[in-house]
Amino acid sequence: MARQLHINLFVQSRGHHEASWRHPKATPKALTDIGYLQEMAQLAERGKLDSIFLADQLNVTPDATRAPRNWLEPITVLPALAAVTDRVGLIATASSTYTEPFNLARQFASIDHISGGRAAWNIVTSWSAPAARNFGDETQVSHADRYLRAEEFVQVVKALWNSWDEDAIVDNRVTGEYIREGSFRPINHKGVHYSVAGPLNAPRGPQGRPVLVQAGSSETGRSFAARNAEAVFTAHLELETAKDFYADLKARASDFGRDPDHIVILPGLSPMIGSTEVEAKRFAEELDSLADPEVGRKRLSARFGGYDFSHLPLDTPLSHHDLPDPETVEAARSRAETIVGFVKREGATLRQLLAKLAGARGHFTFAGTPKQVADLMESWVEAKAADGFNLMPPVLPWMAEVFIDEVLPILRKRGLFREEYTGTTLRDHLGIPGYS
Repeated sequence: MARQLHINLFVQSRGHHEASWRHPKATPKALTDIGYLQEMAQLAERGKLDSIFLADQLNVTPDATRAPRNWLEPITVLPALAAVTDRVGLIATASSTYTEPFNLARQFASIDHISGGRAAWNIVTSWSAPAARNFGDETQVSHADRYLRAEEFVQVVKALWNSWDEDAIVDNRVTGEYIREGSFRPINHKGVHYSVAGPLNAPRGPQGRPVLVQAGSSETGRSFAARNAEAVFTAHLELETAKDFYADLKARASDFGRDPDHIVILPGLSPMIGSTEVEAKRFAEELDSLADPEVGRKRLSARFGGYDFSHLPLDTPLSHHDLPDPETVEAARSRAETIVGFVKREGATLRQLLAKLAGARGHFTFAGTPKQVADLMESWVEAKAADGFNLMPPVLPWMAEVFIDEVLPILRKRGLFREEYTGTTLRDHLGIPGYS
């Protein structure tokens, strides 16, 4: 039997291409209009996708005047999406660097109850120096320290979610017993970064605990994911690096005593889909023509912690020596590694590199027919490079609709994707165990 793949819809701005907001088929709605995000969640549910995902940014970016992002805080958004959907999973990003474990545990426990067991937390460690200043830190927290703090943060949050028994709520109006005696308990955590008494002031959610998602692919990030994550978003520009990452992460999970099948690995995929390959490539070229190379230069700088690329000409082939060593980057180290690897392989000019990143910020981009997209997805799953995909449509809602209406029927015909939801929780969709 064919192995069914998992698909998450990643909603970013009006699409994942940096010029998507200018495209005539992009949503006309404001990025502060909750109706836009609700429509995207309903679209994902119509396609029977596993989940919808919202990223986050804790500062206004240098390119904001010409490259809009999502503006609404994602944890706040999830209940509004839960109210208009029944089955699709709901994933929000929250930083372990600039929040408190008790607040976060309570928020996601509440969303799990509100949604009937569809909540997931995308764990990030914030790498932006401007974000640090928004939270009173004049210096950026180092890459290593961010992950040390995140490890303790996650352990506290899991302990809080586990501080209630599954059958704690009795709600017996006859006897007067509402909560069973002894069914919740303090955690009394005293660590290096956090001191939390507990218990959580919210009972255990429908999933036992929300799903844990993570996206770091650096050496430290991989170990963190292997210990903690149940779904992993990752970025690769070619199949071979995706295969290596997949094998490495599954092996690390096994080394930590976990079942590798209980970690779902979802590389980013940004497909431009046309009725013919020529049409798909024409769509991609039209979208690329709307991109501003100086916006791309600013984004590249942010990926490398503010490194100045202004002196580099656009049309001279790059050497990897033109970019900082990823090991010295305290910002998005895993993405820096991906970018440097691309430059080493391709010898691209800065203009070509920026065009590559404009499509989906270092994720895999592809232009082709619905069948070609389905073939690509099947080949990555068969090659053990993916358990599914983090779908990143270049223009929203246009390319998400095309994918759902034209690619999914092909995958279903091949037995690679569900016809209907068979469960009610996100854990059901992902095939990972609950916690009782």
